[in-house]
Amino acid sequence: MKRIVSLVVNGQQFEDAVDDNMLLIDYLREIRRLTGVKRGCDGGECGACTVLVDGRARPSCITFASLCDGSAIETIEGQARNGRLSPLQRAFHENLGAQCGFCTPGMIMAAEALLRRTPDPDDDAIRAALGGNLCRCTGYVKIIGSVRAAAAASP
Repeated sequence: MKRIVSLVVNGQQFEDAVDDNMLLIDYLREIRRLTGVKRGCDGGECGACTVLVDGRARPSCITFASLCDGSAIETIEGQARNGRLSPLQRAFHENLGAQCGFCTPGMIMAAEALLRRTPDPDDDAIRAALGGNLCRCTGYVKIIGSVRAAAAASP
């Protein structure tokens, strides 16, 4: 069965007909063409598909789009402003927080949720916030350093 959902995606209002069982990752990638949302485990375990739903980090691969009706969704594509990287994106770039880059969008979105509620987190808080995000390339040292650098650069 289909239903109309009203979503604000990266600041733009949309109304779309979606199947009741359509996952948010499929809505974002197939209907909105936002391919920064990565498909990893399909079980909510790797964090590659992390987006913000009303400001909270959520794995889009286990979230039904229909249950997000009326919500604001943010993806990695919505983080840059006027062609300029967000502080987190810039920090990941400058501090080598990305290696292959596959996990980076989900890491940045999880870190963004953390920094909005805790502007100056300690390393334990950063590790906890990123606990649902897996990186197969690094030991997380540069990722944690990137989040720390973004927090320090914020006014």
